[in-house]
Parts: sequence; C-alpha cells; structure tokens
Amino acid sequence: MPHNRINPSAVSTPRGYSHVVEATGSRLIFISGQVAADATGAIAGEGDLAAQATKVFENLSACLAAAGASFADVTKITTFVVNYQPEHRAVIAEARERHLPADEPPASTLVGVQALARPEFLIEIEATVVV
Repeated sequence: MPHNRINPSAVSTPRGYSHVVEATGSRLIFISGQVAADATGAIAGEGDLAAQATKVFENLSACLAAAGASFADVTKITTFVVNYQPEHRAVIAEARERHLPADEPPASTLVGVQALARPEFLIEIEATVVV
C-alpha cells in the first residue's frame, strides 16, 4: 500500500481524518476543486448544503475513476464551505462517510470562506491522490 496514515500521540486523536499521510506511490493526481454542478453545468441542490456535498463527492468519484484511482488513494482533501458554521460539519461528514474509507481516512482541512466561484455554490472540495 502506498499510503501510511500516522496519528502522533502528541496531538489530539482525529475523527474522520488522519493527521499525517505518507504516500510512496509513483503517480500524483491533483483534482481541482469540485462543486455541485452536473455535466451540463446545472447546479444540484441549490441552497442545500447536504445535496451539494453529495454531488461534490459524486463529481470527485467521477474524477478519481477517470484517473484510474479511488477514494482509498486520496491522501489529502481540502473542503471550502461558504459562511461556515459549526453545524455544517455534521452535514459534510455524512457525505464524506459514504465515500471516504473510515479505517484509513485522508489528511483533511476544512476552511470557511466568504464565497466561491459562483454565488450558488455552497461547498467545494479538492483532492490530492497518490497511486
């Protein structure tokens, strides 16, 4: 396996992510931030964070498959949420749990932002993958 997840005892025990992911694979894949737009550009779940998070993970899945990878190969994700509030974390976690491996999650960062590329977008997620 080209990934070694490390959670040092000197830092808090993480839930749903790993503090450190060492990747030793030979191919790096960088997936641009995915938003809740379908193949035609139509917005899925306008105004609904849960629906948008679901679509974002579907888009990530399609991008991973196109590169010959899976969510198990994701080493780092960064999530951007418009006007982030602490209660949004549970909504996002629900979508993450359907896709990311619970036993070996990637390193992860969640960032609250003022806005994304279009006002309809509530969430955007980018990924770094090593295979």
